[in-house]
Amino acid sequence: MNAYARRQFVNEYANVNAQAGINDASPHRLIQMLMEGFLARVNTAKGAMKYGNVTVKGENISKAIAIVGGLEEGLDMEKGGELAQNLRNMYHYIRSRLLVANKENQPQILDEVAGLMREIKSAWDAIPNELHHMRHG
Repeated sequence: MNAYARRQFVNEYANVNAQAGINDASPHRLIQMLMEGFLARVNTAKGAMKYGNVTVKGENISKAIAIVGGLEEGLDMEKGGELAQNLRNMYHYIRSRLLVANKENQPQILDEVAGLMREIKSAWDAIPNELHHMRHG
């Protein structure tokens, strides 16, 4: 198997495994996966920024912004009350900071938003198992 075919096989295998993980995940786990994906994208964007890879930086910041949009869409504004509103405001702030980080090449902003997401994720991860069926926010 040549290197190209091997890479294609590995990518397909990873896609199948990722899809299986999504299909089997609880709503609680899906939110965790989004947050993990956000952190990975921000980390990759920071590395790309450091090495001057504008394309990879932009792609990953765009993906991080899309993930934040997905997290916001998952908020239950009716049942979530003030907590959901606070999360919505935080997600708006994170998205606006990502845009600034991208435009101005400021890795410290990426550190800032990653820290905010880690705080949100830490609280989400602490939710007891018996409450995992509830919607985010």
